[in-house]
Amino acid sequence: MAMAQNQISVVKNNIANMKGIINSESVKDRMKSMLGNEAGVFLASVLDLYTGDTNLSKCDATKVMAECMKAAALKLPVAKSLGFCYVIPYGNTPNFQLGYKGYVQLAQRTGQYKYINADCVYEGEKVTYDRITGMMEITGEATSEKAVGYFAYFKLLNGFEKAVYWSREKVEAHAKKYSKAWSQPASPWHTEFDAMALKTVIKSLISKYGIMSVEFASAVAQDYGDTVEAEVAQNANGEAITLPPQEVIEADEKQQNGEPEGQMEINFEGEPSF
Repeated sequence: MAMAQNQISVVKNNIANMKGIINSESVKDRMKSMLGNEAGVFLASVLDLYTGDTNLSKCDATKVMAECMKAAALKLPVAKSLGFCYVIPYGNTPNFQLGYKGYVQLAQRTGQYKYINADCVYEGEKVTYDRITGMMEITGEATSEKAVGYFAYFKLLNGFEKAVYWSREKVEAHAKKYSKAWSQPASPWHTEFDAMALKTVIKSLISKYGIMSVEFASAVAQDYGDTVEAEVAQNANGEAITLPPQEVIEADEKQQNGEPEGQMEINFEGEPSF
């Protein structure tokens, strides 16, 4: 009981701090410089996000605002219902994440995409995916509203096109293995699974094959999603490597070069050879 009352007190103090931050002239000026006349609307949405999410309101208000400013810098709304981006609490640490609509929006801004799309594949529909060309075809008619897979596709103005398809099982396995957000009960993986699945496939597609502006690449770098963790886990050496002492390495190098131990001759005669 005492713990619950203490948490309520923490949340109340945090919300009061957030209101103070939002009303501060320095924050208002900074937001105006980024968003112009939309600054007030954005700050109001930050407060709605913070007060409407119990887990997020347990996080320090200053840190949450710092993550929201990443969205402001990209001119993306933070309202969860819109799906452009999210601020997700990992314990008491808030983290900015792009949604799939955010990826689409930033891709469009590059001016290099003729078509870009991501959507669900429903029960009753059949996907034929050509792994050689990277193209796919969806046939049949949906028999329910249950998504069994997800695809992403783009075509550039220069004619290059690419598509990717992941089954629901593949997306879920990927999220369980690589995404820290999966362990959070209130994360979008549990409240907006389809949206997060679409974000996963479109992020995979654009990161590997798409064109990204400096703004876009910066947004991907700030996105605490699964890609980096997945790439490291898939490509890193899984076995520990024990290095010998430095003196052993130096002795080995001398022996390989035909140099006697404890002595090194330096000859400045002749031309260097490459």
